[in-house]
Amino acid sequence: MTASRRTTLKLGKHCQKIGSGATPRGGKDAYKGGSTALIRSQNVYNERFHHGGLAYIDDVQADELRNVEVQANDVLLNITGDSVARCCMVDTSILPARVNQHVAIIRTKPEELDARFLRYTLVSPAFQSRLLALASAGATRNALTKSMIEGLEIDAPPLPEQKRIAHILGTLDDKIELNRKMNATLEAMARALFKSWFVDFDPVRAKMEGRQQEGMDSETAALFPDELVESELGMIPRGWEVTTLGDLLEVLETGRRPKGGVSGISSGVPSIGAESIWGIGKFDFGKTKYVSEDFFEKMNSGKVQHLDVLLYKDGGKPGEFRPRVGMFGHEFPFPKFGINEHVFRLRSEKVGQVYLYFAIEDPRVLLDFANKGGKAAIPGIN
Repeated sequence: MTASRRTTLKLGKHCQKIGSGATPRGGKDAYKGGSTALIRSQNVYNERFHHGGLAYIDDVQADELRNVEVQANDVLLNITGDSVARCCMVDTSILPARVNQHVAIIRTKPEELDARFLRYTLVSPAFQSRLLALASAGATRNALTKSMIEGLEIDAPPLPEQKRIAHILGTLDDKIELNRKMNATLEAMARALFKSWFVDFDPVRAKMEGRQQEGMDSETAALFPDELVESELGMIPRGWEVTTLGDLLEVLETGRRPKGGVSGISSGVPSIGAESIWGIGKFDFGKTKYVSEDFFEKMNSGKVQHLDVLLYKDGGKPGEFRPRVGMFGHEFPFPKFGINEHVFRLRSEKVGQVYLYFAIEDPRVLLDFANKGGKAAIPGIN
């Protein structure tokens, strides 16, 4: 079997369109709603297109941005700010659409370069490092310019093989997306169950009313008392206690990064920051940062263990701080990894890691953290 003939393709030559858009006059307050989506950087992630926060503009605003109309098979690339280099295909279900000034459309010449092959190339770890290095070179703010994108060169096999590679990777992506949706459903079910049992105390109330808790076997029901008593936090099950999070934790620590940061380090041990704290097992591989093996081994705190609860502790603008909590199982997303100084690692043998995760993930708890830590000049929780 002979190796495929590979060639180097410059995007400026093999794409029919490369360009970014704009925000309608009046800024984000001018979003009037309508039938045309306005894609922003918060919608573009390496693993997929995110619908959260998708804005809509009216026909007049859409016409003003007609030169950045998004079409099926367009590759979207974030070109400014902290999300620079994130890349995905447009979700055709949201068309018609436009992009703002933080997102570039890359439209290939389909007879020369397969769009999906290009997207998989751009989100590869090696190319992500290359894009991040380009974006951070000689500017006060991370940015990729049109000329930078046009000058990008990629190695590509003949078009039929590009399509075969993209099809195989797309099939794997479809399976990953299905697993993600299943996991999200299971997490939502677990969250609802936790609230019923440990926030609303439904099994206790069922016992008090002389009925069987729906969906609970008798052995599990026997673990709950049959009475609620007064406490400083309101009514709680008899035998339970009010305590502080600090009294329950055996581990509460942050990690660290080497002096000079992690820019330019493309291999070693992954270092998890705020961009990876999104829930159970949710991880943006396109934003992976690294520290050297030697640095990791010398770290005296911040080495992640199985089912550690990870809490994003600081960052953002005053009044906009939103803490997030995550948890990763054994060998996911990596066999070993650490956290940086913006993340807390929490462990509690007294209540267990799963209980700890859902207790902190409670919207009331996260709101309390946000209120306490969001007003400082450097927002965060200590």
